[in-house]
Amino acid sequence: MNILVVNAGSSSLKYQLLDMDTGELLAKGLCERGGYENAVQKHRVAKHDKVIARQMRDHRDAIGYVLNTLINDPDAPISDLSEIHAVGHRIVSGGEFFSRSCLVDDDVIEKIAICSELAPLHNPGALQVIDACRLFMPHTPQVTVFDTAYFQSIPPKAFLYGLPLRYYEKYKIRKYGAHGTSHRYVAARAAQMLGKPLEELKLITCHLGNGSSVTAVDKGVAVDTSMGMTPLDGLIMGTRCGSVDPAVITYIMRKESLTPDEMENIMNRESGLYGISGLSNDLREIRREAEMGNERANLAYEMFGYAVKKYIGQYFATMAGCDAIILTAGIGENCTRMPRMIFDGLEPMGIIYDPEKNCQRGMERVVSSDESRIKILVIPTNEEWMIAQDTKEIVEAL
Repeated sequence: MNILVVNAGSSSLKYQLLDMDTGELLAKGLCERGGYENAVQKHRVAKHDKVIARQMRDHRDAIGYVLNTLINDPDAPISDLSEIHAVGHRIVSGGEFFSRSCLVDDDVIEKIAICSELAPLHNPGALQVIDACRLFMPHTPQVTVFDTAYFQSIPPKAFLYGLPLRYYEKYKIRKYGAHGTSHRYVAARAAQMLGKPLEELKLITCHLGNGSSVTAVDKGVAVDTSMGMTPLDGLIMGTRCGSVDPAVITYIMRKESLTPDEMENIMNRESGLYGISGLSNDLREIRREAEMGNERANLAYEMFGYAVKKYIGQYFATMAGCDAIILTAGIGENCTRMPRMIFDGLEPMGIIYDPEKNCQRGMERVVSSDESRIKILVIPTNEEWMIAQDTKEIVEAL
C-alpha cells in the first residue's frame, strides 16, 4: 500500500510517499516559502535531490506541484495518481472533537475548520490540501492524524486553567498540547528500546526543536504536557515566548498601545530565542555566538535549558518518578551541549548524563551513564511514519 503523508505548515508543505508493505521511502520533499517570490520545491527520490523554483500562491498550488512531480518527474516513483492508495494528513489541532485519527468526511472537515482558531497558521492550510486531494484523487481515502488527539487523556486537573469554569464550558478554553504524534512515536520506541511494555513505564518525552514541548507519559497515557490551548505556551522556543505571567501581556499592550493581533504577533514571531538573543531562532547559531562570548546569546541558551529542566522536574514529581527521559527533534537529536545544561545537577534524582555516549547522530541511543537509575534516550522522531501507520490501519479496516 502506497501512502502519501502530507504535513502542511504555515508557509510550507512537507511530504513523503511510503510503500507500507515494504517500508520503503519512495519519495520525499518540501515546498517552502509559499506565497513569496522565492518559493521552491525540494524533491528527493532514489537519493537524487533537486530544487525547483515554483510560483506557489498557497497550499493548493503546493500539493498540485507535489502530485505532478510524483507522476511526471523523470525519476517519478509512480506513473499515475491511482497508485497512491491513501493520503494521511497531519492536523495540528482537533480541539476536543478528536481523540484518535479518523477518515476524512464533510463532518471532519467542518470540525477542523472550527479548530482553526486554535491553530490559525496550520489548520487552514491543511484544509486546502485536503480539498485539493479530494479534487485530484476523488476516490482515494484520506485520513487525518491530530497532534492534539494524544493529549485527550490528560485529566481536567491538568488541562483546565484557573479561570471561571464558564469559559471552558462556553469556549472550550483548556490545554490541548501539540507535537502529540511525535511524543506518541518516541514513547513507543522507548518502550521497545527498554524491553518493557509501554503500559509499565513512566516516561518524560522532550520534543526540542524550533517548536518545543515536554510531555509526561504514565503507563502509555499522556497525563500532562507543556503546551497549552495553543502552541505558544510552555517552553521558550525559536520565536515563541512560552509561559508568561498573563499580566505582562496586558501591561505591554497598554504601554505600547498594541492591538491583540499585534501582541499575538510579538509573542509568536518576535520572542523566544530570537527575541532574547537578538540574533536568530536557530539554536545552532546562538550556540556559536555564545561560545564566542555573546552574552545575549548565552542568556538565550541558558534560558532554554533551564525551562526544559523545570518541566522534567515538574513531571518527575507529577508521576512520582520516571523510568526514562527521551530527547527528540532537531535540538534533542543533534545538540550535544544542551543535554549537559538540562541534566546538570539532576544526579541526586538518579539522572546522570554521559556526553561520551552522545557522539553519533541519526540513530537511537542511550546517553545516560551506566550508573544512572533513570535512562536518558535520544530517539529520532518519525511523525510521518506514525501518520502512515494510522492511515494504513484505518484504510485497511474499511
